[in-house]
Amino acid sequence: MVQGVSTEPPKALLWVLCRKSGGVPIFCGKEGNGYGAGFEGKHRAGPGAGELQITEQGYLVLEDGVIRGVYDRLPLEYATAPLVDYGQALVMQSFADMHLHAPQYPMLGMGMDLPLLEWLDTYTFPTEARFADTDYARRIYRRLATDLITNGTTRVCMFSSLHTDATWILMEELERAGVTGYVGKVNMDRNGLPGILQETTEESVRETLRWLEGCHFDHVKPILTPRFTPSCTDELMAALGRLAQEKGLYVQSHLSENLGEIQWVKELHPDCQQYWETYDKYGLWKEHTIMAHCVHSDRRECDAMRRAGVVVAHCAGSNINLCSGVSPVREMLQQGIWVTLGSDIAGGACLPMYKVATMSIRASKIKRIETDWSEEFLTVPEAYYLATSSGHRYFGDGDGFAPGNRLHAIVVDDGDFTEASHPLTVRERFERAIYMLHRHNITAVWSDGRCVVGQMLQ
Repeated sequence: MVQGVSTEPPKALLWVLCRKSGGVPIFCGKEGNGYGAGFEGKHRAGPGAGELQITEQGYLVLEDGVIRGVYDRLPLEYATAPLVDYGQALVMQSFADMHLHAPQYPMLGMGMDLPLLEWLDTYTFPTEARFADTDYARRIYRRLATDLITNGTTRVCMFSSLHTDATWILMEELERAGVTGYVGKVNMDRNGLPGILQETTEESVRETLRWLEGCHFDHVKPILTPRFTPSCTDELMAALGRLAQEKGLYVQSHLSENLGEIQWVKELHPDCQQYWETYDKYGLWKEHTIMAHCVHSDRRECDAMRRAGVVVAHCAGSNINLCSGVSPVREMLQQGIWVTLGSDIAGGACLPMYKVATMSIRASKIKRIETDWSEEFLTVPEAYYLATSSGHRYFGDGDGFAPGNRLHAIVVDDGDFTEASHPLTVRERFERAIYMLHRHNITAVWSDGRCVVGQMLQ
């Protein structure tokens, strides 16, 4: 396998996957018939019946990086188009990681026996402080970007540290590797490590403006990132709210992750009855705001998410690792809330989103046991949808390989999986891929219509 960044495909390239002579399936998540309304008709919340669209021995036609359609039979107008044949491989949507902390990448698997707030003080803040060193930042972020793209994650919503120069480096390395999405310079003017990892309010605002002025990237865009309410003074939150309004920027932060954190927020904001109100009063609670975790969000907080169009980044791995709890994902979906998935490294101990999807399934089964079996767990197609289409929709895509989407896809060779006891259906191969996938099984990655990993086999 050849890895690296390819050049842009030739103009008017018509790219066709899976010849009739033997290729199999093109997979994409499809919204089912259960929860489709959401957000007063503006958005779709997530999978209903957990349907899959499976096209066996079909064709995916790509023109100038844009999907024109998926066909059982190739339309005549494409009969002479250049052909890429991936044979028996599975062609699946790539993944979208909607919440992770780039500067925590060096501390994967560390401090997993600690609760959230102690974990932050002991490991997170000292590690993030290292990113004042731009050479260190370059080394770490180049490896992170490579790990993301080779594991099939092509879109991210990501926290950097509070360091402006290191944040630009992160955005550069993601763009170089072919990862697209949003990156945020963290804002943090209290309850950090004074003199080591904490800004003054003036510094935070000034550096945020400097960072925004220097964000000239094609595929990686800025997103405002107050770390969480305890890390930001009222003055800083108000300034970020004004920036969000004036510049039309999206916002990402954390919400109701841990009971100790929730109590702390109440002490800091006695005028607010619930955590979410600490964002709302500064104009940060709005459509497309991403809130990670939401483990302890009650019905009222969930209703506020739905009405505002706030997006949940469900981080099952870190929620369990840090003993925060199990988020009520099924209930959120039933209420019409837009739910996506995040690895949340390094609270989450694994970066590949196929592992995050299976962890989300297991967490939902724990939730079902906790609720005396009254709540259904996430199925494999549902988790796949949340890890793919639901995240891709944040960037304006339709579900699955919808016409008009720029192609975000992985090609999976499952030939080295354990031999099965019977001939497998396409659906069975897909399920095994979600549970058994490793990076070496991903033989090609397409991001934003470009082949960025592997070869366009002719």
